[in-house]
Amino acid sequence: MAESEGLTTSAVANSNRTHISQSKNGVNGSDKPHKRVVIFDCRPERHDAMERVLDINGLDFNDFLQVSLVIQRYVSQTNLQQGNTLHLLQTEDQILPVATKEHIVFLPHYDTLVQSGMYEYYASEGQNSLPYAFAELIDNALSATSRNTGVRTIDIRLLFDESLGKHAVVIMDNGCGMTSKQLNNWAVYRLSKFSRESGTFSSDHAGYVRPDPVARSLNSDISYFGVGGKQAVFYIGQSTRMITKPAGSPDVHELIISKEEFERKERNKEDIYSGFIRNRKVRDYSQITQNVDERFLHGLIAEEVGKDSFTAVVVTGVQPEHVTFLKQDFHLWTRELAHLYHYYIHGLNGNDMKASYRNSDCVSNIDIQISLLEKFPKIPRMVNLREIDNDMQTLYINTSADTFEFKACTDVDGIVEGVLRYHPFLYDRETYPEDPYSCKEKDDDSIVMNQARGKRPIFECFWNGRLIPYTTVSEFDWCAWPKKTGTVPAECYSRFSGVLFTNDRFQVSTNKLTFMDLELQLKNKETLFTRIVNGQEQRVKIHKEFHQWLKTCHEKWDKQVKFRGFKRTITRTDVTTKKMQSPWATFSSIEWDGRAYKAGQYVKSQKTQPIFFGSVIQFLLYGDHEGDVYATGGQVQVAMEPKALYDDIKTIPISKIDRVITNAAIKKSIDDELAKLPDKLKVTWPEGNPWTQNDVRPAGTPLGPLHVEILNKKGESISRIPSAMQNTTRKALSIELKVVWHSPNGDVETNSHIAAHSAKWAFWFRTMENLNKLGKYTLHLNTILNVNESNATVWAGNQLPNHTLDFSITEGSAERFVVGTVNTLLHVGVPFNIPLELLDEYGHPTHDLKVVLPGLKQDSQTLKISLLPGNPDSLKVKQEDPITVENGTSVSFDVEVHDVAGNVTAHPKLIISCQLQGIPGSSSMVAVDCSNTGAGTLVLKPITFKNIAGDQTVKATFDIPSQKSVAPVQRDLRVVPSTRVSRLEVYSQEDEDSLVDSMVLRDKEKIDWTAGDLLENLHYRLYDERGRVVPLSEEMARRIKVNWAADVSVEELAQGKLPNVPVPTLVKEEHFYQVSYMEELVSVDTSFTIVPRPDEPKHMKATLSESTVRMGEVLSGKICESGESTHSMLVTGVRFNPGLPGIRELNFTWRDFAEHVTIKLTAGVPAQLKLVDGPQEVGIKLRGIQTPFLLQLFDEWGNPSPDQRVVVTLKTSTPALKVSHFTNVKGTWGFYRSFNKKPIHGPAVKLTIIPDPNKPVKLVVEYNTNSVFPAGGTLTVFSVSVVSEEGSTIKNLNPANMSMLLWKGEPSGTSRPPSGVSYGTPRDKVIPDHVGKYTIQFVLCVDKTKGLWSHQYVINVVPNDPVKLGPDLQPPTPVVVNNNVLDSRTLVEDMSLKLMDMYNNSAGLELSGKVVVTIKSSKGSSDKNLPLFEGKVKSLQFSLANGEAQITNLFIMENSPGQDGNEYVLLFRPSVPGYGPKNPLAAFELPFRFYNDVENRKQMSELTKKKDQLKQTVDIYRSLFDTNRQLITELSSRCCISNVLQNWLFGFIGQKTADAEKMKLQTRRVCAMPDPFRGNLDVLGKIGHLALVEDDDVATVISWHLLGDIDCVVTMTTVAARKIYDDTQGKQQVMPLDTVFWRKNSSRPLPHIRNGQDSFRPIGNPVFARDLLIFPENAENCHIVFGNLLGDTILTDDLDSANHYRKGVVQSKVPCPTLLTRQGDRIRSNGKFGGLQNKAPPIERLRGQVFGAPLPKDYHTFIGQIDLLQQYRLAMEKSRQVQEDFDGHMQYLKSPEMVQKEEEMDEQEKQLKDIETKLGTTPVRTPSAIGVKRSLDKAGESSGMVTKRTRRKLLKQDY
Repeated sequence: MAESEGLTTSAVANSNRTHISQSKNGVNGSDKPHKRVVIFDCRPERHDAMERVLDINGLDFNDFLQVSLVIQRYVSQTNLQQGNTLHLLQTEDQILPVATKEHIVFLPHYDTLVQSGMYEYYASEGQNSLPYAFAELIDNALSATSRNTGVRTIDIRLLFDESLGKHAVVIMDNGCGMTSKQLNNWAVYRLSKFSRESGTFSSDHAGYVRPDPVARSLNSDISYFGVGGKQAVFYIGQSTRMITKPAGSPDVHELIISKEEFERKERNKEDIYSGFIRNRKVRDYSQITQNVDERFLHGLIAEEVGKDSFTAVVVTGVQPEHVTFLKQDFHLWTRELAHLYHYYIHGLNGNDMKASYRNSDCVSNIDIQISLLEKFPKIPRMVNLREIDNDMQTLYINTSADTFEFKACTDVDGIVEGVLRYHPFLYDRETYPEDPYSCKEKDDDSIVMNQARGKRPIFECFWNGRLIPYTTVSEFDWCAWPKKTGTVPAECYSRFSGVLFTNDRFQVSTNKLTFMDLELQLKNKETLFTRIVNGQEQRVKIHKEFHQWLKTCHEKWDKQVKFRGFKRTITRTDVTTKKMQSPWATFSSIEWDGRAYKAGQYVKSQKTQPIFFGSVIQFLLYGDHEGDVYATGGQVQVAMEPKALYDDIKTIPISKIDRVITNAAIKKSIDDELAKLPDKLKVTWPEGNPWTQNDVRPAGTPLGPLHVEILNKKGESISRIPSAMQNTTRKALSIELKVVWHSPNGDVETNSHIAAHSAKWAFWFRTMENLNKLGKYTLHLNTILNVNESNATVWAGNQLPNHTLDFSITEGSAERFVVGTVNTLLHVGVPFNIPLELLDEYGHPTHDLKVVLPGLKQDSQTLKISLLPGNPDSLKVKQEDPITVENGTSVSFDVEVHDVAGNVTAHPKLIISCQLQGIPGSSSMVAVDCSNTGAGTLVLKPITFKNIAGDQTVKATFDIPSQKSVAPVQRDLRVVPSTRVSRLEVYSQEDEDSLVDSMVLRDKEKIDWTAGDLLENLHYRLYDERGRVVPLSEEMARRIKVNWAADVSVEELAQGKLPNVPVPTLVKEEHFYQVSYMEELVSVDTSFTIVPRPDEPKHMKATLSESTVRMGEVLSGKICESGESTHSMLVTGVRFNPGLPGIRELNFTWRDFAEHVTIKLTAGVPAQLKLVDGPQEVGIKLRGIQTPFLLQLFDEWGNPSPDQRVVVTLKTSTPALKVSHFTNVKGTWGFYRSFNKKPIHGPAVKLTIIPDPNKPVKLVVEYNTNSVFPAGGTLTVFSVSVVSEEGSTIKNLNPANMSMLLWKGEPSGTSRPPSGVSYGTPRDKVIPDHVGKYTIQFVLCVDKTKGLWSHQYVINVVPNDPVKLGPDLQPPTPVVVNNNVLDSRTLVEDMSLKLMDMYNNSAGLELSGKVVVTIKSSKGSSDKNLPLFEGKVKSLQFSLANGEAQITNLFIMENSPGQDGNEYVLLFRPSVPGYGPKNPLAAFELPFRFYNDVENRKQMSELTKKKDQLKQTVDIYRSLFDTNRQLITELSSRCCISNVLQNWLFGFIGQKTADAEKMKLQTRRVCAMPDPFRGNLDVLGKIGHLALVEDDDVATVISWHLLGDIDCVVTMTTVAARKIYDDTQGKQQVMPLDTVFWRKNSSRPLPHIRNGQDSFRPIGNPVFARDLLIFPENAENCHIVFGNLLGDTILTDDLDSANHYRKGVVQSKVPCPTLLTRQGDRIRSNGKFGGLQNKAPPIERLRGQVFGAPLPKDYHTFIGQIDLLQQYRLAMEKSRQVQEDFDGHMQYLKSPEMVQKEEEMDEQEKQLKDIETKLGTTPVRTPSAIGVKRSLDKAGESSGMVTKRTRRKLLKQDY
């Protein structure tokens, strides 16, 4: 066929392999599947164009083409795919003769699945939508766990620890799991639960059944559309691994879906929507890749063990932005999840934290735990959604005061349950909670409108119990905002929130974010609303009911403000919003929270910036108002105080008034503010030359310098005006100085200065020296304020402080004189005048000087002179008589010292004193120093007279002790009573208007008053010292205290009223009452005592001194009282006749009164002892008798006696048997010893003592006593056997409880190691390395407090095999000189060498031989010029006997060869038979120095000695520092462990403890029946309290089944049961266990199990009812009780399964016991069921007679973890101690002492090195000196016990 011809094809591959059947029998018998194509033959001669199916697998396509006609297009066989359609055409443009069909497949692209989440979970409503993706996976988990009977656990883990692999999110649940078929269905996109029953997707489980209606639609049926899970995982990440195990299956199924896998299949042209489900066993890691990105899966798979069913969704490839959000906003998205599932988490009523009790039906069993794990050291964050308390529903529930429940029904079977919650207004704020996601609107409308809810809708909407976040319902017609003003204020309509609960009849979007048409259906006219009251539906008018409820809430719960005293309506220009400027009503006062505020009252602001004080101007309320009106808020205008500082008006909301502060505190604060203002000037004279007022100074006297300070009232120095506002520049103050001269021609300003403030010297004025003009002057100091460059002296209307000083300038001292004009014409004998004028420095004439010359005609002349004050002559007191002083106050006197002319004069030591006379019991003297000024002020101490009645006179004497010539001055002081409070009086006044007191209570008076009455109308008065009544004020009332009432009304106290006094009800009680008044300097009080007196007799009361009496004995004295001890009688000699014990009644009558008392008559004195029950002969173990003997004492009339004073004696049959003391003996047995010590003999019982084979009593130690214990060797085998009581060896003991102790020394002589001796447990059974006697002891730890000790065994540690020859002490290095003096040639004078083992112990005592001494060169070379010994020999021999050789008199020969200054070595080599080259003995080497010069020898000898000393010292220092370094290394390593423990422990221990406590405090089911008998002797308690049941349904049905017995009291003995029976007069059920026959059948299988196999397959999970009980105490006895009550009662799931089970058992010819169901049905053993008697009521109707619930299982897990943490805590404390030791040791190493030692070692090493250099030799390594510690180099070598001891401390253990 030509190449141009071809075959035209049109084909689309079908990738769905399920629609085309394939056969494994291909062409030619191959195993390949069929490959079929569809061919339409469209050739012209084929008019029908028939369709043919051709199998082309294995065919040669070329042959096929050759048999064809002309073909226009060629298609190779490789292009043909399964299901292709081919057309055979004549030509390429041939027209089809007939219509054909072509098979195609149009599967969606995988992006439909991978990108689905991006479109479904877009961010909206201003929130991140990631929490709603998590919610889809939680929905699936809730559905999976819906049938769990226990806790439904959902665990969300965010694994963001890079060390465990890539980021992953894991959602795990303990639900039912999925089979492989169900897992396949989950993977199909949009396969909802309603379409899974088709043929293609049919499941292996029952079809979908809509759940039964439940309250709030909390049915967990929220996994719905088959969409959310896939969308969520691909929105969170890019890959998911589903791991699931269905219940009852041993296999785990895994499915992986990932974007990466889809892309690979697309590239390889594979089927996209196909894959594999891996089936594996539990905890199988083989399928997990070794990739480091999946390391976290190993831990996840390891948790599968022990789980019956589970599902885990593992999402990887988490988007980075999601990781950031999940980390940073952990609290936000967990809060949103808590909001979504609020009612699933907390139950029907939500998270009501105000509720004190929660019904078990309303408590949820859903536990959603979220944990965020990050890389160390970040601490894991974990939260349980149940613990979140700030989600919106929690806030709504806990801020509400009342609820309104309703129900709505639509025409599509839709049911909506609704709740409205009212959030009241409380005085100053709305309690409606804020929504964190809503935008906070800030405008002036909020000042007035006070709309709590604002623009938010009312209702949040829940679908099947789950929040649909993006759908809300704004309102309904019946709860909408009113159009007209009604009886309820409009703002109340914004104070309620709501929530709607819908069932699944209302459609929601597939992402569960919005409802489709909820609001439209609810607002349909056909929708019927009804109200729900106490769970009952009521058909009422919903609008009317709602309005009434809202009105009640407003009146009951809203707390508002009352505006009073309307003044006028104003327009405010200070409001920025124009529409809010008018109208504003003004009021003069308000009532708020029980307090009144009015204009002019001082207030304090709160929550303002800054906080201020002020007085109220008026109150403002927006709107047109007249008269008194109530409102939720308003504003107040306040004039800020003090006005001197502020002078401003503030307008603030009324809510910002501080309601706590008192008026006194406000006034004090204002006064404190005023005290900050400038008050006065303080002027000081730094150079000590002060000028006083009206001072007179000579001309030219310098004035100053002056130091001026501005003081406020607090005495503080200030330089600026205090600022009212923070961060405001304060105005600076300055001081202006002016000096004015009052000249004859007018005032002249001579000086003017302004001083600014300096931080160093405040205000300073320099000295002024220009005061030289005569006359009066005035110095003005004014405080000025620099404001706008104008020096103001007034601030806020007040004059700033100033100071004025008046003084005068007079002539100075005469310094020159001038001779006046003399008449030049003189006559002899005629007198003449010579004018002489005295002038001061400035030319001013001085005082006149009069000169008199007697005998002359003109005998006088006056001149000007300067005069100063004279000596003190008199004392002047300015205050004149009479001087009046109030008692308790002080008085001051101004005093001056005058000279003879009356001038004020100063004098050294001029001290004026004042002495008071006439004050009883005290003498007061004060003094003042007037040495500089001559004047002063005396301030006396307060003058106080006690109990002053009238005026008192006191004399004050003033004198100058240093001036005896000055006469004293006296003044009379008249002391008058003060106006302060001095006395408090309490009185009773019946009528407030009466002016006469009915009774005045004197201080310490005793008052008789009727018992139980009230002492009313008490008042008090305060008197001053003159006896005048002090007017009361509110401030004084606050200082009144009474001791009989804590809360006293201040208003009543201000009116003089005291609270009523309650009189005690008992006559014998006396009560002390006190009223006190206290202020700063005054404290007065008065007291009185009330003695209750009996009232008139109203009844008769009989009092018995005892409640029981023995039979046959006389009742002791009885006192019968009537009224309150008004009359009393004594009744004696009452004795009852013998009979049965029990309750007896005594009747007393007197006049018209009667009294009945009961007394218990008990058995008489014991007279008989009988054995009631118990075996006649028994064998017991040494621990006690398991079966009790029941003996009973009887009186002489045969009544059982309850006397417990019984003595039990045991007599042995063989004298060798010793009987120990027995305890815990129950009942009365043995014999009874009476008061006369005569025993009452009882029966005898023969006891056979059986030893306990499991109780250890002795340790038997066996070892080879002939063993030898060489030092450092291995201990011989010690065989320790634990012997029981019966003498046998106990085999099943833990070897870890056995310890071996070893210490050096003799045995302690006691059973325990000696105190004060270190001991330890040897490791690896190593013998100590020092010879001597050691003691070994073994101890068995029986429990934490008790140990069993063995005998102490002494071993003798002997030396080990000898290995070397050495001295006891290292000898010094010899130095010899080659001369003729023998002493100079001495090498060894006397030295003892011994054979030693490796631990330096003397060994080889039985060995003898010889020691050969030779000389060798220290350099190791074969030097022929070696020194020779005396006698010219090269070697000497010494005998070795008993392992010791004595080396004596070892010399070198005279003129011995040898090199001068060289060092040689004496080699002492032992030669002992039996020790050869294979086991040689190490020789001892002793270096020595050889010299030819004596002087050199002497010098070198000294150097050698010094070298030896230095070497030994350096070795000691090195050993010390090496040991310290080793200790530091160990301590630092332990400290590292401590840090790790600390970082791990502190982040975990607190959380576990808190979780355990919180779990313990969780509300759970309890048995509410009282159990007063529990705790008595031999009483277990009521049956309802003996057991716990975990499941609520099981607890309900079992409690109902045992309802007749649940309050029965179980006792151990019949005696105890009889006692309860008698005490309750037979009304209480009792069950003594000693009368119960019970055959232990706990191992008996269920009836359907025979010979270990099921006779039929039961359904409904049958189980014995008794196996579901949990016994917290007395488990063995409780098994007997409930085994007897329940027997073989069986519990199943429901009635159908119970009938199925009974039918199967009966058909197996086996009797069937009673059957109970979890639904509350009962099938009796006779087969009867149905009716009310066989149906359990709800648990509420059992009225608390129900078995309690145990603590959660997690609680016990937490307790175990806490115990483990306590061990870690001990380790932490030990680690902390190690850290302290380490720090202390490091501090010790850095101490000056250790630094000095290190410096000394360095210095000595340097000296040693210098000496060795001088000696010209290198140091020779010699064995360590005996007694020196091992160095660090040897510390690492194996040296037996010594090395191990250095690494541990031997701890003493005491048992």
